[in-house]
Order: sequence, then C-alpha cells, then structure tokens
Amino acid sequence: MSERAPALQSGRVDGVSKRPGVCAVIPAYNEAATIREVIIGVRAHLDCVIVVDDGSQDGTAAALADLDGVTLLRHERNAGKAQTLLTGFAHALAQGAGAVVTLDGDGQHRPEDLPRLLALHARRPGALLIAARTRRRELSPGIRRMANLIADFWISWAAGRLIHDSQSGFRVYPARFLDPLPAAPPRRDGFTFETALLIRAAHCNVPFLYLDIDTRYFAGQRPSHYRHYDTWRIVVYVAGQLLRRGMNPLGLPVALSRLWRRRPHTVDARDLPTASS
Repeated sequence: MSERAPALQSGRVDGVSKRPGVCAVIPAYNEAATIREVIIGVRAHLDCVIVVDDGSQDGTAAALADLDGVTLLRHERNAGKAQTLLTGFAHALAQGAGAVVTLDGDGQHRPEDLPRLLALHARRPGALLIAARTRRRELSPGIRRMANLIADFWISWAAGRLIHDSQSGFRVYPARFLDPLPAAPPRRDGFTFETALLIRAAHCNVPFLYLDIDTRYFAGQRPSHYRHYDTWRIVVYVAGQLLRRGMNPLGLPVALSRLWRRRPHTVDARDLPTASS
C-alpha cells in the first residue's frame, strides 16, 4: 500500500487494472470496523483503489496497512466529505483515470455490485451512473426514505430532469465531467457537494443511467454520517441554485412527476448495445 500526505501527489498503483481506466475513490472517516472488508471486495474488481482517510481517529489507516495495491491518502484533520472526494478525484485524474467510481467505506455499498456497474460503464462511458437503492427499500427507516424523496424532488427541480436516489454515493463519474475539478460548495458536508455534482451534470447534458441495487441497512452499525438536518442543508443549497436561475419553472413539473414516479428506469449492460459514449 502506498501512502501520500499531503493528499495530491501522483503515482502508479501496482497491477494491471481489471477494468482499465477506472479508479475507485473511497472516502473514509472512522471506518476501521468495515473498511478492510470493503477494500478487499473492491480489489477483486479494480486494481486502482484510492482510499482517502479524512482525519480518522479509530485506526482506519492501520486496518489497511498490509493490503497491497491500495493508495492511501490522508488528511491530517477532518476536512469533510466534499474535500475528501476532491482529494480522491484529483489523485485519480492524475493517474490518468477515464472514470471514477465512488462508494462508501461503511459497507452499505456492496463491492459485489461493481461488475454490473462497470459493465454498464463500458457500454456508456460518457454517462453518470447511479447505483439506485430500489430493491428492499423497506429495510431503510421510513424517515430516511422520506428525506431521500424530499431531496430527490428539489434536486430534480433544479436539474430539470428526474433524479432518482440522489443520496446514493455509489456512482460512476466520467473523467471528462470531473476535469477540470468542480469547486466544492462553501459547506464541508459532502451531501451538498454530491448534490451540486448532479445538478452540474444535468446542466452539462451528461446522460444519467441507473442500476438497481439492494437497500442495505444494519441495525446497530456505526451511526450514519448523514443526519436528518443534512436534508435541510440540501434543500437550502438547491433553493439558492433555483433563485439564481429564476426558479427554473420548466423544472417544477419534472420534479412534481417524481412524487408519483417512485422507481427509476434501471438498466443492465446487456440491455444496451455497445456505444462509444
């Protein structure tokens, strides 16, 4: 495992990529209990794996100490998920990545879903892919499902297109969308930053595709970094974007349709012909 501090140095990750040109970026903050299993699972499908330890104090970095083929970047202090993602994106682009797949280090995203996501990326390399938690949604607490629906409504309004499972951090970003790197919003929280990425992608006419995955919720696990007031932060941020764009009246009917269209149209790679973008 290679380690970099400060976080923005470049270097090669050993091995021949199982999916050439794709790097995994995994933000981690106090994930010692789960990060090792997640990384081993991801390494089964990708050789370019970048973990950004955002000032963890529980031994997250030590849990990865003997794993090969992993690049560990560390923030000396907790900088928030937005900066953590930017650190990982910058390093992946410096490696020449053609795409970046993001997933969390707490185990809620299954590395076993990566082959389907990567196969879809191979068919549509220019699309932003979201692994949408459409299956077994009853496992998630009702208040979390309602918060996600509210976030989806506001983000769809600002984006001018239907956005499903906007709070899923399991995504594939084309490198040409990330280069040049977007600026982080003023707040440190990554949920607002990830929202900004979706709205920016929609305004840049980046195609969106959705892959259906299982909802995973473990009673007794580490409390989520997502707090209920984060939905309010997202709403305030999106409202500001709408005010700057004259409230985007054409986006409102789109967002309203989100209230009754609860499930996205999801696809698998086998559903699509081979395409260059």
